[in-house]
Amino acid sequence: MKSQKQTFSKFTLGNSGGFFRSFILSMLIISFFSSFKAPKNSPVALNGKLQVIGTQLSNQKGEALMLRGASFGWHNLWPRFYNQKAVAWLATDWKCNVVRASMGVGLDDSYLENPEYALKCVTNVVDGAIKQGIYVLIDFHSHKLHTAEAKTFFTQMAQKYKNVPNVIYEIWNEPDYYTWPEVKAYSEELIKTIRAIDPTNIILVGSPHWDQDIHLVAEDPIVGATNIMYTMHFYAGTHKQWLRDRTDAAIAKGIPIFVSECAGMEATGDGPVDEAEWKAFLNWMETSKISWIVWSVSDKNETCSMLLPRAPSTGNWTDDLLKSWGKISRESIRKGNGL
Repeated sequence: MKSQKQTFSKFTLGNSGGFFRSFILSMLIISFFSSFKAPKNSPVALNGKLQVIGTQLSNQKGEALMLRGASFGWHNLWPRFYNQKAVAWLATDWKCNVVRASMGVGLDDSYLENPEYALKCVTNVVDGAIKQGIYVLIDFHSHKLHTAEAKTFFTQMAQKYKNVPNVIYEIWNEPDYYTWPEVKAYSEELIKTIRAIDPTNIILVGSPHWDQDIHLVAEDPIVGATNIMYTMHFYAGTHKQWLRDRTDAAIAKGIPIFVSECAGMEATGDGPVDEAEWKAFLNWMETSKISWIVWSVSDKNETCSMLLPRAPSTGNWTDDLLKSWGKISRESIRKGNGL
């Protein structure tokens, strides 16, 4: 039998090149993000690491904070917008203090088929948000259950961004026909996976029926987890006062809410914008201090896509390049964030 000394020597000498290269790269990444400082007077510089106090998203000082911003469309459908210049435009012109990277898990060429490209698109947006000093949702954009794939993905993201205060993990966008016990079990598993690496950054948990059955969460919430919130999604042309009432009831039972996707038209993403109902939802979110993100930075021929097909990939979106919903979204974000 070889001695422990001999075994160790063989390991360190035989594998030293790859081992030390990986070690040095890991240390460089950790060093970079640990020493990174958000730009002066940026949202992250002013508010720091986020936390949940009661039902309220709060800044590092414990003050109530609202995030308002825009979501990119599915990365596998509109990859051209997944670049740092587009993020910079949303931060500087639209005055977003948060953006959402919607990594498609489903449809053609998604994370399931092409994970390397998906990671490239997501990290482009996340790194762009870090550079601008704004917050960013890393969204596992799926309607179906993919536990193993989600654990792999969020392990990678948590390892890369665990020291970065900008990052928020959205672990399942809009579960469709799953029960709350199924969504809850998945969420508990993902929370455990992320918390083993990143103990504090905010985690967003979905709810059944495209994030509308928040009342089921209120009846049986996840226990023993900190800095988690639950997502509610609405489309103002379809979802009316009943969803606001349902959400208010959940908040009254202690459920923290983050509206990580919303828009003013029908739930199909098409049809006319119901401006009166959009304003009703907007006023409700502002009064309740609920953070919100509009859908979506894309150029599809449907109402919820904010941009015309001739809009450049890298921002500089003048009014003539914005569709009606794009103009409403930009105005709502700028007004909400004090401009």
